[in-house]
Amino acid sequence: MRTEAAERAELVFSLFDANGNGVLDSEDFDLMTGRVLDVAVDSDDGAREALRVSFRRWWTKLTELDANGDGVISVEEFRPFVLDPDRFGTTIAEFADALSVLGDPDGDGLIERPRFVSLMKAIGFAEDNIHALFDAFGPDAEDRVTVAVWADGIRDYYAPDLAGIPGDRLVGARA
Repeated sequence: MRTEAAERAELVFSLFDANGNGVLDSEDFDLMTGRVLDVAVDSDDGAREALRVSFRRWWTKLTELDANGDGVISVEEFRPFVLDPDRFGTTIAEFADALSVLGDPDGDGLIERPRFVSLMKAIGFAEDNIHALFDAFGPDAEDRVTVAVWADGIRDYYAPDLAGIPGDRLVGARA
């Protein structure tokens, strides 16, 4: 795993630990889901449910990493496996599609910067890093990126062999 990918994995763990107790548990994914859906009130029910399901699938998949059976996932259990495309590829793809579509409530295939920023802040990313990521995606003249660009960027973020990707701009200060 590349150093950049390991740093992304560490950040993901800290963001997923939504209740801040140092481990991942089911409550974290309920909190994260609620925070994201709170800023996506204008998305349709199908998009909202897809995000709910994708976060639940993340937790279900992560429970496979619970080596000691204590019902929570420690960073030591998380780190070696989270970027494994064979284990998490489908989960990541589902999440990428769900989150990016949530960013497009009008269904035009484009995500405006304010919506992107609000969703990413709800996840817990630092605002400066969010803007750097959006800029790296190459927004159009109206300051929008496509749903496909964002979904692909999410998939790339979880790829253990990639470096120098737009998602690397998220690593740094946490909100």
